[in-house]
Amino acid sequence: MTSNSALGEHRREGGPARTDGRGLEEVLHGVVREALFRMDAVSAAVYLLSRDASEVRAAMIAGSPPSCFTMPCRMSMDMPRASTRAVATGKVAVLPDPDPADEDQTYALPYPYAALAAPVTAGGRRFGALTVLRLESHGGFGPTDRRVLQEIADALATDLAGLARAGTAVMAGATPALVPVFHSSIRTPGWGVRGVPGSAGASLMYPLRHFAERLNQTTTVDDLIAAARDSIMSPFGARALVLASVGAGRLWVLGHSGPSSEMVRALHGTRLGARTPAVEAVRGHALFLPGGPPPEAGSGGQDAGPPGEAYLPLVVGGRSVAVASEVHPHVVGVCCLEFAGPREFPPEERTVLSMMAGMLGAAVERVELGTRQREVAEHLQRRLLPSGLSELPGLATTARYRPAVTTVQVGGDWYDVIKVSDERMVLVVGDVEGHDLDSAAVMGQARTALISYATEGHRPAVVIDRTGRLLAGLGTEQLVTCCVVALDTGDGTAEVALAGHPAPLVRRPDGGVGTLDAPANLPLGVTARHAYQSCEHTLSPGSVLMLYSNGLTDSATRDPGTCAEDLLRAGGREAGADLERLADRLVAEVSGARWRRDDAVLLLARYEGAVGRGAPRTASLHVQRRDLHGVKAARAFVDRQLRSWELTGLSETLQLIASEIVTNALVHAGSDVDVRLRAFEDHVRLEVRDSDGNPPVPSPLALDAERNAEAEHGRGLLIVEALAGQWNTSPNGRGKTVSLDLPILEG
Repeated sequence: MTSNSALGEHRREGGPARTDGRGLEEVLHGVVREALFRMDAVSAAVYLLSRDASEVRAAMIAGSPPSCFTMPCRMSMDMPRASTRAVATGKVAVLPDPDPADEDQTYALPYPYAALAAPVTAGGRRFGALTVLRLESHGGFGPTDRRVLQEIADALATDLAGLARAGTAVMAGATPALVPVFHSSIRTPGWGVRGVPGSAGASLMYPLRHFAERLNQTTTVDDLIAAARDSIMSPFGARALVLASVGAGRLWVLGHSGPSSEMVRALHGTRLGARTPAVEAVRGHALFLPGGPPPEAGSGGQDAGPPGEAYLPLVVGGRSVAVASEVHPHVVGVCCLEFAGPREFPPEERTVLSMMAGMLGAAVERVELGTRQREVAEHLQRRLLPSGLSELPGLATTARYRPAVTTVQVGGDWYDVIKVSDERMVLVVGDVEGHDLDSAAVMGQARTALISYATEGHRPAVVIDRTGRLLAGLGTEQLVTCCVVALDTGDGTAEVALAGHPAPLVRRPDGGVGTLDAPANLPLGVTARHAYQSCEHTLSPGSVLMLYSNGLTDSATRDPGTCAEDLLRAGGREAGADLERLADRLVAEVSGARWRRDDAVLLLARYEGAVGRGAPRTASLHVQRRDLHGVKAARAFVDRQLRSWELTGLSETLQLIASEIVTNALVHAGSDVDVRLRAFEDHVRLEVRDSDGNPPVPSPLALDAERNAEAEHGRGLLIVEALAGQWNTSPNGRGKTVSLDLPILEG
């Protein structure tokens, strides 16, 4: 046996200590091997008290993997373990036997072993404890077992006392010494090489090690499911896996893999008071259900019982804690496995699966915490964005906001559409540097100032000049860039002012793409020596303006302006007639994780010409949240407008469609609702906007909906789908737009 650096230094004045020719390592080695074989155990360990007697530390562990890896390295004396209890009481202790001082306490055993510990004391000195593990299926420990282990512990105490008198420091090191002993009674079919001692246990530890490595790289639930699929499902031959978390007194499915429909349906929303295997596991006790007996020969599998199942508690905290409550406070969820048929679960498999569940629990808690932080940041960001977009006859607008995926902090990108008069609209896109609360605060200041100065009727250059002076006076440290475009729908004049921001793009009616150039100017918050400058352009009817932040073109190798032009050009000429579709197509190009290193804002506006010159007829209705007459008002609005446009043939169908979509928005979104009608030469468009970004689902709550428990559901959307054929939903900064087109039939 090699020298063990994990043991404490063996010091003695004049040289190393010896007792009957043996040192501390030899004494401990002989004891753990003797205890292992005499007790018919799977693992044995010697725990020694620390200098301050506040904890016991493993000095040497003997056994076969994976059982020896279930032995803790150190335990504080207040932990409810057999080893600590033996040291504290001076008597042999068994886990899971309850503490005599509190018989109401129960203990969640993470592994399929029972522990027996005997105190190691001599001459009034407490050295520690000798602990052995035995399979629970062995039948526990009887009086003879207790007596034999105490005899071995007493002999060890005598040897340790002799070493101490000779000057040896009887202390454990930072990590225990491991002695591989391959027990002949351990059989784990399907693992390792048959007949080679230790091969099965070592093979079982391989997927465990790789699972730990994979979990260190996970950031999403999808990553967790992929890691569990590769390291648990595949090696152990599971057919399906479901991962569920605990929340609000219920189990909620986080993700699943394989043909898991029935398991998902049975688990999702289950109350923690139910008597199901999954809930039993949440109480801290892993359940391994072998299923029915194997089919008889020649039956073709017809006589097979239910399939084997495993329910593993996801325990965090690294230890089993005594609890008196119904649900274990350190269990954050449960991992459920289903196999193709009946299946036995050998003890070593149970051990490794329980180890994996412990690592998975910590990963789930970390991923869920990160998810909650991102949701809070995104919610705050969205609340800082406008709740709706103003529109004018002759000008249609839409916007998109995508948060960065590499941060859980709040970003500083924003957009605004500000109505100044019946013929004048101001479009704004801005970007505050950084991703923190300071950035969000500065964004709020900049937005408020820009809206105020624009509403007063100032030209874009004056708007950004005054906003910049205000931010500089407030001592703002973050730089703010922005693009302000004032558009006159009467003559198509677009005045552009920039503050260190990319210039807006325009796609002309002939499909050509260009830039509305303007002086770059300095970012806001920097004291400028010269006044900000702007530049005027004239737009032709049918032109599409594109304002954006740098996050939309986050490329390390290409110019942002060139990237933006390529995106707009690739949108296709036909998409220009449908801003929602064009916006979806543009952001789809930059929705991948490799792109979204920064927040991204996109604002599109289509100039349709002056009213009375071929521009589409438009009308809008605002419905307040909780308005009991809102749906009736929407139907009346649609009927009134279509009649005024002499399109009564569409009234009945569009009234029904509008009532269903508005009802769905009022019930599920719980926000104000904007209804817009736009009549073109060959079709009528209906748009319904609300402040909830979750997509509507045109079906009852179904299995697939567990992927988005917050999605809107409504049977009425099936009616919409049947009447309209095609409809679209598009998320913007603080909600979504449901839109559809109905053709105008001649005659």
